[in-house]
Amino acid sequence: MGITKITRNNQVTLPAKIRKKLGVKEGDYIEILDVNGVITIKQLKNERKVIVLGKKLRLTPEEIENIITKGMKECMQ
Repeated sequence: MGITKITRNNQVTLPAKIRKKLGVKEGDYIEILDVNGVITIKQLKNERKVIVLGKKLRLTPEEIENIITKGMKECMQ
């Protein structure tokens, strides 16, 4: 499906076809398994919990990250 190179830091880039097939994007987690000498890559479902702040405010980690990113962008302007 694709050829990739191991970098100086022992990192690899998943080819676009593999990323699309797995449905993974930046920040997602994958599991790399060795099954009888065959390396497989498995997408991990990233079930993140909702954070409850008080009685009415519920935020997902993604919402918190978006708020932080927005605030950082506003500070840079």
